[in-house]
Amino acid sequence: MSDWNNRKLAAQAKIDESASDLNKISQEIWSRPELGYNEHHAHKILTDYLEKEGFEVTRNYHLETAFKATYGSDTGVHVCVICEYDALPEIGHACGHNLIAECGAGAGLGIKAALELDDSLVGRVTVLGTPAEEGAGGKIDLINAGAFKDMDVAMMAHPYAYTVPQPLHLSMLELTIHYTGLASHASAAPWRGLNALDAAVMCYSNISVMRQQFRPEWRVHGIFTNGGAKPNIIPEEAELLYYLRAPESKQLGVLKEKIVGCARGAAVATGCEVEFKRGCNYDNVIHNDALSFSFERHAESLGFSYPSERRREKGGSTDMGNVSYVLPSIHPKFGIPTEAATHTPGFTKWAGLPGAQAPTLIQAKAIAMTGIDVIDPDTNLLKTAQEEFQKTVNGLT
Repeated sequence: MSDWNNRKLAAQAKIDESASDLNKISQEIWSRPELGYNEHHAHKILTDYLEKEGFEVTRNYHLETAFKATYGSDTGVHVCVICEYDALPEIGHACGHNLIAECGAGAGLGIKAALELDDSLVGRVTVLGTPAEEGAGGKIDLINAGAFKDMDVAMMAHPYAYTVPQPLHLSMLELTIHYTGLASHASAAPWRGLNALDAAVMCYSNISVMRQQFRPEWRVHGIFTNGGAKPNIIPEEAELLYYLRAPESKQLGVLKEKIVGCARGAAVATGCEVEFKRGCNYDNVIHNDALSFSFERHAESLGFSYPSERRREKGGSTDMGNVSYVLPSIHPKFGIPTEAATHTPGFTKWAGLPGAQAPTLIQAKAIAMTGIDVIDPDTNLLKTAQEEFQKTVNGLT
């Protein structure tokens, strides 16, 4: 039997052997949802487990609830598999990050098993815990802190209602629009006030009208985060929060200028002042074909199916996009047996049910086998992935 088959079987066997522990971790995270940068319970159970499994663990890695768990040689290829574990307000793990954490930990165990089996396989694997994906950009903080600088590839897989091998995750800019007016009594002397809420309402309407001139693939959606204190006080402060999305990061500048124009027009019309504050800026995900095709081939060998008709279906946005501009990366979506959309209570329920386990463990095995291919110089996968990465990223920046 070839070395490759032995490594592959060792990786699969370790993940199967650890299935009960991995499910327990997933259930622990699912049953105690924590918001971004506050994932203390998830951080503890993941780091405790990976340390028990023989990884060198760095807790509070650059961020309080981030971690780095590494196994292998300081020389050779360095593969990163990513865990996410933050939840959403009110609806818990409606994006299935408990399953992402399980998948990442499982993939790390599989690669470690192959490295232990075969001394000729020189490299290392890091399971990287990345907090606050949901609108806060924990991976961006880690990039800025240098967490990815000595890594060669980064991989993760995301649960979904159906399977999308290379989802079109859009670039996203978070933009806060704040209006300042002048308070006055709304009945006794309304003419003395400047109504910041009116400005915000006009801004919202302006943006809605502007949609006719948006490109079909752009997405703009927002909420009112402040609309005043009481009806008998002319609102002196009002605020909106918008997410701006486009297929490529370089398009966001054009879209932002249109939104800023809508906001400034409302300020002029009402006599209010307007200020803008940028929040998270997520890049679009660049899927590395070389890694993706290797991953899919391994998953298919385990009985998983990847539909060609949904290969590049649109998705939301993720800070994994920023990682994909730094390293060759993959971020496939894998179907679990539910028709519920992510970010709904129905998906929360399914993310914690036994039916989600089998597809999650298949993704872990496929990531592990892809990671082994990356480390093995005989496959030439790393060289191919890096050449593709340089060509693609240079064309977008």
